[in-house]
Amino acid sequence: MLDIKDFSFFEKQNSFDFKAFLIKTGSYWKWFLFGLGFALFVAHQINIRKQKIYALEATLAVKEQENPLFMSNTNLIFNWGGTSDQVQRIASTLKSRSHNELVVDKLGFYIDYLQEDKYYQKDVYGSAPFEVKLDKSKNQLLGIPIEIHFVSPTDYEISIAVKSNSVPVINYNTNIIDAQAVRSGDFRKRCKVGQPLQLPFLNWTLDIKGMPGNYTGQKFIIRMNSFDNVVSMYRNVRVVIDEKAGSIIRISLQGTNKARIVDYLNESVQMLKKKQLESKNLFAENTIKYIDTTLALMEENLKSANNDLKDFSKGRNVVEIEKRGETYQAQIQDLDLIKDGIDRKINYYNVLNNYLRNSNDYSKLPAPSVAGIDDPNIIKNVAQLIDLSVRRSEMTYSVKSALMYNNIDNEISAVKRVLLENIVAAKSAIQFEAAQVNRKIRASENKIESLPEDSQDYLRITRKFNLSNSVIDAYLQKRNEAQIVKAANLSDVEFIDPAKDIGGGLIGPRTGVNYVIAIFAGLLIPLLVVFLIFFINNSIQNAEDISALTNIPLIGVIGVKYTSSNLAVFEKPKSALSESFRALRSSLQFLYKKQKKEGSKTLMLTSSVSGEGKTFCSINIATVFAISEKKTVIVGLDLRKPKIFDDFNLKNKIGVVNYLIGQNSLDEIIQNTKIPYLDVITSGPIPPNPSELIMGETMREFMEELKNRYDYVILDTPPVGLVTDAVELAPFADVTLYIMRQNFTKKEMVQLINTRVQRDELSNVSIVLNGFENKARYGTGYGYGYGYGYGYGNYSNGYHEDDRPKNLFEKLKDKLFKRNK
Repeated sequence: MLDIKDFSFFEKQNSFDFKAFLIKTGSYWKWFLFGLGFALFVAHQINIRKQKIYALEATLAVKEQENPLFMSNTNLIFNWGGTSDQVQRIASTLKSRSHNELVVDKLGFYIDYLQEDKYYQKDVYGSAPFEVKLDKSKNQLLGIPIEIHFVSPTDYEISIAVKSNSVPVINYNTNIIDAQAVRSGDFRKRCKVGQPLQLPFLNWTLDIKGMPGNYTGQKFIIRMNSFDNVVSMYRNVRVVIDEKAGSIIRISLQGTNKARIVDYLNESVQMLKKKQLESKNLFAENTIKYIDTTLALMEENLKSANNDLKDFSKGRNVVEIEKRGETYQAQIQDLDLIKDGIDRKINYYNVLNNYLRNSNDYSKLPAPSVAGIDDPNIIKNVAQLIDLSVRRSEMTYSVKSALMYNNIDNEISAVKRVLLENIVAAKSAIQFEAAQVNRKIRASENKIESLPEDSQDYLRITRKFNLSNSVIDAYLQKRNEAQIVKAANLSDVEFIDPAKDIGGGLIGPRTGVNYVIAIFAGLLIPLLVVFLIFFINNSIQNAEDISALTNIPLIGVIGVKYTSSNLAVFEKPKSALSESFRALRSSLQFLYKKQKKEGSKTLMLTSSVSGEGKTFCSINIATVFAISEKKTVIVGLDLRKPKIFDDFNLKNKIGVVNYLIGQNSLDEIIQNTKIPYLDVITSGPIPPNPSELIMGETMREFMEELKNRYDYVILDTPPVGLVTDAVELAPFADVTLYIMRQNFTKKEMVQLINTRVQRDELSNVSIVLNGFENKARYGTGYGYGYGYGYGYGNYSNGYHEDDRPKNLFEKLKDKLFKRNK
């Protein structure tokens, strides 16, 4: 049946003990010191082995540059798009494969110029005293380092470590990678500066740059890389459109060589300006090509008419003939020019219609104005169609999204539909105008028929000649306009800040950040380990743990034993450990006085389990009583596991068991020790029924007889957590000491003693914390009976001996002090 005392209403709630955790953490200071040192060492090694990383940027603006020569009387329209969609297009172009292929090829950045450093190969592009010019039409060694050693200002030696019977080679013209058969081993060859080197796997000319100074004896490394891989790397250029100014673009690049970054960014922008201007001039170039084709045809007509006129003039009075038809000549010439203009428009509309229906590339369309078309809708839509077609062709290398292709295809289809509708409407209107002109021409031709036959022939020839000549003049004028506009066009991309090395740009490795991370890691990892140990270790650590788990008083804290035997007080009476037992003796005397106990006094020691130092404490408490000249006896009542006799070099042949079964008298079982005033009664042979022996009436007589002979009777009993012997012996004890041991006694064991006390199975119980070592050297050490040793640290010097063995630091310190004396 449950007892009401089983319910521990008065126990404190278990919670996180921050102070105990700090003390525990401080005790592992060596871990933190090692972790911090190791982490800083690793961070330092990482920092010195990493190359410095730089980031530089260039800034450009995108704005529609108006042609200063684009006047109102210029009939061609070449303005290319607007800034609204150009910015995004240019940003995409800067990251496109086609654009970066042009830049990499122009700069030759597939060649690495390297030099061995202490920890890595350093990129020496821009500072190397030479450059190599590859024969791109021939094979070049791919990916294998080529060591160059300058043996003189005019001679160098190449060295290549060939590890197999073939090496990879690349042709940079075709971008084809192949394999070249070679002989494995170290290949060496001496070469001349400025002279072509021709090998099956290497074809270049090495030239010295500028005034390089003394480079004899220096070694460099050249490595040719895959063109596609290099382009892919440079496509990682960062392109940012300014949020506040939408026409401003910033491009930046990271790398280990600032000269390489500067050249690449600036060449990338220059290449962009060139390509953008070419696209902007595309409309004018298409128009010039169209005009040139038409002019070639008209010049043939003009030549034919001129020949006919010469043949007609032979043997005739041309002046007289011309006068007869002069009235009709001017009139019909004007009508012919009008009709030719109408025919050219209709022809352009027909060509445009067929082009839209049968072609997919609209980038080569000529300007409508070349045919005299001034309809703003047609001009605008043709320009937009050319622009969209150019954009789509550029997307081939920069865009992989089918959605974006679909979007631009939809835009092209929409413009085509509108343009086809415009063509139908425009042709309908112009065909009506053509019918009217044809009627006027026929009327004039009817009047001419009334003239003499030679006048009619002359008018027919001059009519053809004048028409061809007038058309040629008109086309030449438009061609000149197109040339002027093309020459005066400006790129819509403008440099604001070119990339430049001004001494900064370092972004990594972040040595300071690495050291900060190392400090945090060096402290955090040991802290986490301690934190884990703190929660995994469920054993008693300090006095605070005990006070948090029970209301039973803690009257003593015993330090760590450094002696070989359990006779610590006897062997080193001036040690700090001995002082802690004397403090415990004082506490016991206070308890006896509080109980008004006179005469002989009994003390029982027990614990939760074996190994907590119960016997050790029994021996040394008895020793401090004996040293004060009090007759003291230690009674070994652990009948199941006797062991108290070993420390006194005694025999365990007879003892308590023999007395309890009536074999020997008290005088026969008492054994004297080498410690004055201290006797020992061992347990004797192990009985089959230890509990029954202890519960018998003989035990009471045994205790009464001991009290009559001794001032202090110390009972060393079995662990109360394992057997009930200690509970049976409790009525014979005036005070019970419950021994707990640091890092050994489990916290859940405290509930056991709480239950025993609550049930009144044990009375007058106090707790002693054994084996305590305050590694942190601060906090709770001196408050629990340490005497002067464990609590006051260095202030105890001179009051007692230090029985603790010296650590490595203390031994080194002693040696240093001895040298200085």
